[in-house]
Amino acid sequence: MTSYQAFQYRMPAGFAGDIQRVEEATIETQIIDAANPPTAFGVPCKVVGDKIQPIGDGDAASAVYGFNVRAYPVQGNGSDPLGTATPPTSGATDILKRGYIMVALGGTADAAKNGTVYVRVGSPSAGKPLGGIEAAADGTGTVSLTNAYFTGPKDAYGVVEVAYNI
Repeated sequence: MTSYQAFQYRMPAGFAGDIQRVEEATIETQIIDAANPPTAFGVPCKVVGDKIQPIGDGDAASAVYGFNVRAYPVQGNGSDPLGTATPPTSGATDILKRGYIMVALGGTADAAKNGTVYVRVGSPSAGKPLGGIEAAADGTGTVSLTNAYFTGPKDAYGVVEVAYNI
C-alpha cells in the first residue's frame, strides 16, 4: 500500500544550542561564573577570571570565547516549553570552540548563506538581547564575528545554523 504524505512546512532545523555535524565540533567544558551565568543556549560567551560569562554591554568581538552548547540530554527544569530549556547557573557547561551550532536569530533581517554573523553588544531591545545573534549591523549595537558565518536562512521558528571558527 502506498502512503502519500506532504510536508507543507519546513521541518524545524533544531533548537538553539544544538550542535550540528558533531564530527566537526571541538567542545570544551568550562566553569560557569555563578554571579553572571549565560541565560540561554546557543549564545556567544566570554571568559572572565577563568569562568564563563555571557557577552555584555560594550564587549568587542574579540571577547567571544565560544558558544554555549545545549548538552545532551539537558531537558531544562521540567517546566520549560519545548526548545527553551534554561542553562545551568553554576557548575560546568560545554562551550563550542569550533563547529556548527544552531542559534536563535534576533533582529528583523533574515540570515543568508555565507552571511555575516553579528553579536549584540549594546542598545538591547525586544527581540535584540545583549549577546544575541543577528544578521545585520545596527550602528554601535552590534559587532561582526569575523570567524563565523550563516549556512543558510532561519527556519520557521527563528533558528539558524552558524559555522564558527571553521
